Amino acid sequence: MKLSIVIPCYNERETIAECLVRVVAALPEVVKEIVIVDDGSRDGTRDWLVRHAALAGTACALEIDERGDLRVVPGPGREFALRVVLHERNRGKGGALQTGFETVSGEVVVIQDADLEYDPDDWRTMYELIAVKRVADVVFGSRFYGRPHRALYFHHFLANRVISLLFDALYDQTLTDIEVCYKMFTREVLADLRLSANDFGIEVQMSAQMALARKWRIYELGISYYGRTYAEGKKINWKDGVKALWYLVKYRFA
Repeated sequence: MKLSIVIPCYNERETIAECLVRVVAALPEVVKEIVIVDDGSRDGTRDWLVRHAALAGTACALEIDERGDLRVVPGPGREFALRVVLHERNRGKGGALQTGFETVSGEVVVIQDADLEYDPDDWRTMYELIAVKRVADVVFGSRFYGRPHRALYFHHFLANRVISLLFDALYDQTLTDIEVCYKMFTREVLADLRLSANDFGIEVQMSAQMALARKWRIYELGISYYGRTYAEGKKINWKDGVKALWYLVKYRFA
């Protein structure tokens, strides 16, 4: 099954090249479609992506040259193709994901942030549950299952646990990390989603619709998390946490 990777990207010039190297290297036996949505970047990310928009290859890998650009080199991977979509203005992570979802063609879809907080090697078990064992329709990652997890802000940890606990109570689920980036799901699940949130509320909206459908087999497994500080480029803030609490109620009863 072809894997479509949707990467929302905003001001990630320092990390996007290494991110793509890791994305192409993950699951080398699987054909990959990589869709990057630049959400109005102003730090050079946009120009860099335009230069690499036609990047593709078969039985190859990627490496970074001395200028910070990517080149295709012989490697173990199967076919991959890169598609770049540009937003003229910043719409938020949710807006970028919606654009990316409209573009994908793979049977399995996964979300990947453009930073280096998440490790694409963690896709393997997620993909196997959906495409090989065929026991899952949706697989959530969880940063709270004992894998390497950078120790950062207590208020982030507490907010994530409270949001997930309230989600479980409202939606009758047992997920531990609904705000996690890594959500992998089938194309049938994607076709069933009706998304409208343009901000980080997209995480709650997606999770809510998947849970309320009552027909998808939902799994969760531990993933690694190499979090960033605000000085290193972290974007989510306390306002997004407050909004998430409102979205929990809104999407349950609206």
